[in-house]
Amino acid sequence: MKQIQIISDKNQKSLRIKSLLLKELNKSKISKLSIIIVIGGDGFMLQTLKNNKKSKKFFYGINSGNYGFLMNKFSSKTMIKNLSKANMITISPLEMIVKNNKNQTRKYLAINEVSILRQSRQAASLAINYGSKQIIKKLVSDGVLVSTPAGSTAYNLSVHGPILSLNSKKLSIAPISPFRPRRWKGKIVSDKSKITIKNLNSKKRPISAVADNIEVRNAKTIIVKTNQKIKFNLLYDKNRSLQKKIKIEQLRRETS
Repeated sequence: MKQIQIISDKNQKSLRIKSLLLKELNKSKISKLSIIIVIGGDGFMLQTLKNNKKSKKFFYGINSGNYGFLMNKFSSKTMIKNLSKANMITISPLEMIVKNNKNQTRKYLAINEVSILRQSRQAASLAINYGSKQIIKKLVSDGVLVSTPAGSTAYNLSVHGPILSLNSKKLSIAPISPFRPRRWKGKIVSDKSKITIKNLNSKKRPISAVADNIEVRNAKTIIVKTNQKIKFNLLYDKNRSLQKKIKIEQLRRETS
């Protein structure tokens, strides 16, 4: 008989949860064979989604890491009930296309954010366009982030970027420690057009481009756009939806 697929991180906590989960699944009559259960932290979930980008299955995350924003809490008593009544949300990743200083092109997916970071002690010097419009002619900073709604409570929140609701169809462009113009707060744009970021001085001020946790060094030009052809179906416990988690973070920000 086919079983629900389980993909687990290799740490002790994840393997313990997997063992308990297998016992519960063997006792139950649940038959949702299109579900992949992912046991780990947010980073492990991001990696698993990208490794299964062509899968049409539903991903149910169980947190064994620290924060676990993309994950669900594990309870052996309510696990099967939670799984059978989970709500689905669909998200599309960003696609990062980078041309480096040797004119080589690299392409990666990012579910949370694309980070453009200075690579040396010198601040980055960047030009940012959105479609055919210029957003900023010259930004001197430690870098810039392009974040999805799902990733807006991650690194984006740490650099004081806006928290986006899941159904906003928006992306956040947020500077990291801007030096000139010092007061530039970034911009919220539609997820329909591509964002182009150019290094204005690649010899003196090298930068790296990072798609979630995959880095391309010595980047010259970076194009970021939403890849609408890829859809990830995520499952969340009824009372702990991703949208609800985002709203909680918004309230925390407003009251802090």
